[in-house]
Amino acid sequence: VQLVESGGGLVQPGGSLRLSCTASGFTFDTSSISWTRQAPGKGLEWVSGSRGDGNTYYADSVKGRFTMTRDNAKKTVDLQMNSLKPEDTAVYYCALVTYIDLTAYKNWGQGTQVTVSS
Repeated sequence: VQLVESGGGLVQPGGSLRLSCTASGFTFDTSSISWTRQAPGKGLEWVSGSRGDGNTYYADSVKGRFTMTRDNAKKTVDLQMNSLKPEDTAVYYCALVTYIDLTAYKNWGQGTQVTVSS
């Protein structure tokens, strides 16, 4: 199993950024994937998840600002992040998770840094 994130960087408050995760080594189209983040000095925070049935879920802290999409043909999941806030600063990880529990992590990517600052 391999998950590779890309697209992080520095952005000003109110700006946008798009993260991408490319997957390999497992049956992608029936698998569930989550985006999770870890801010400096804090624990893991689940951000969003896409179940193998196509349903997508979001944490309250990002609902209405972030959109998670998946392309089963390309085996990618993207996270479009709009109206970014300084508190969105974190390392963002995509992870293979279970269908039942989108925070039951099985495999992780290496993470990509997102910094929201003026």
